[in-house]
Amino acid sequence: MRLSGTMAGALRKGYHKQFKSLCHSAVSCRYLSSNEKPKMPPCDFIPEEYKGIPYEEILSIRKKNLSALSTYYKKPILAHQGHMQWLFDHEGKRYLDLFGGIVTVSVGHCHPKVTETVKRQMDRLWHTTNIYLHSPIHEYAEKLLSRMPGKLKVLYLTNCGSEANDLAMFIARQYTGNFDIISLRSGYHGAGPYALGVTAHSAYKPGVANGFGCHTTMCPDVFRGIWGGSHCRDSPVQTTRTCSCSPGSCDAKDRYIEQLKETLDTSAAKKLAAFIAEPIMGVGGAVQYPRNFLKEAYELIRERGGLCIADEVQTGFGRTGSHYWGFQTHDVIPDIVTMAKGIGNGFPMAAVVTTEEIASSFTQALYFNTFGGNPMACSVGSAVLDAIEEGGLQNNCAVVGTHLLQELAKLRDKFEIVGDVRGKGLMIGVEMVKDKKTLKPLPAEEMSLIWEECKDNGVLLGKGGLYNNTFRLKPPMCITKEDADFGVAVLEGALIKHKEAISR
Repeated sequence: MRLSGTMAGALRKGYHKQFKSLCHSAVSCRYLSSNEKPKMPPCDFIPEEYKGIPYEEILSIRKKNLSALSTYYKKPILAHQGHMQWLFDHEGKRYLDLFGGIVTVSVGHCHPKVTETVKRQMDRLWHTTNIYLHSPIHEYAEKLLSRMPGKLKVLYLTNCGSEANDLAMFIARQYTGNFDIISLRSGYHGAGPYALGVTAHSAYKPGVANGFGCHTTMCPDVFRGIWGGSHCRDSPVQTTRTCSCSPGSCDAKDRYIEQLKETLDTSAAKKLAAFIAEPIMGVGGAVQYPRNFLKEAYELIRERGGLCIADEVQTGFGRTGSHYWGFQTHDVIPDIVTMAKGIGNGFPMAAVVTTEEIASSFTQALYFNTFGGNPMACSVGSAVLDAIEEGGLQNNCAVVGTHLLQELAKLRDKFEIVGDVRGKGLMIGVEMVKDKKTLKPLPAEEMSLIWEECKDNGVLLGKGGLYNNTFRLKPPMCITKEDADFGVAVLEGALIKHKEAISR
């Protein structure tokens, strides 16, 4: 590759030697002891030398001027450069990013196709409102909607998932003339004034009035919930809990549906505006529902006049592997679909898709979004769709994701504190517990020990779940089996180290 002057300077200073020691080595599949370190898969990308604000000064600015923002890790990472599944810090250390910027980097950090598209569009037109005609928004609308099933053919473009969910809820209330909206406990749908009402996770609740008319029903979690077991969910890896389901039926699904009926009978009005759910919970800890739960839930909501909203902010664009949209894995077609995060590979954009009939009701007042559907966003979104298709990334999610799930399941079988491994494609959760008998969440300090150890050895994981005891693995969709094996080996090493520390 051609080196810039900055890169060449870095090489002269010995930076290349440091970097190559991180990159050019073969991966090992398993730790043998806590002292043996798995080696990263090779990488021939050379990051530029960091010449920005010194690290200590960055920390000072953060504390003084950005104190409202939280950080990950005891020694926060100063991210400098990204390349596909890899993230580099200011010292040139390379990390396998298994969290993808909170499930946002879909096709890869600085994906060349997306990057080149951005550069071309920046030279042509940065911004104009969607009041004016411009080619990118029309090209993108046609391309995105060709991937939607049924009558889902009308598009609204926004800037983030919270805004998309706010808009979807508003449209549902406008169309139905009803007000009450149902969501699942533990679910997260954003922090906007509407979306916060259906976010059922106390960590995100500010303690002031928000989200009127929103009600929650029991989370149909077949691992931690009251009902469920080893035959209930659509995942290559099932929970080890004994299943009470008889052949051809799902007892857990029936019981959670009864809970939804009770919520409808006791908490909500007789007529509903909507029901909103993620096909697989994201922030909630990659929770998967019993088979056919969502299908029957949709039927109940529609019987009461409500619309069904699928929150695809984290599950969309092929991440689940078997289908392009997460709701398709449940054999349902929603009335409204929201999407964000991976839609722009990190560029701030989001969307709401609905039917022409529903959209026609949303014309009593002028709806306008200054930045939604701007030329830059639409060009990026179009390039992301192309990159998913051209790179075979949906299939890669199915193949590598299944492999990763199966390897992680071996850790569940080996370690008492690995309670559950679940997910589909590259939408994966690993729930940590004190022991498999009580299922008590692993304490925060122990979670942090494992998490920090993984980071120190070059693997970045997310955390989530109602008790923040689930490791979230939702990487760029371009990762390889070799990367997956490396990630599992690092996690296994951290688990061994944790076990040795606890036994002392």
